[in-house]
Amino acid sequence: MNEKSYTELMKKSAMKKKQLKESFVLDLYIDMLLSEILLKKEKAKLMEKIDEAIDTENKRAFNSLSKQYLELTKRFGT
Repeated sequence: MNEKSYTELMKKSAMKKKQLKESFVLDLYIDMLLSEILLKKEKAKLMEKIDEAIDTENKRAFNSLSKQYLELTKRFGT
């Protein structure tokens, strides 16, 4: 017979729960990190376009891009 004691089964169950929690936290951290990277890249891209609009004195583009930038920062709270 290959019966395990109650204590062994409980330890195994606790370890499995711990591993699942750690996996969830790691996945959450990775998702947050990727979101932060994408946000920073999008903000940098908009800033470049805003600078270009200023350099070329394109008021319409500047206003549109500035509005997009403000919406992006408002949406992500940055």
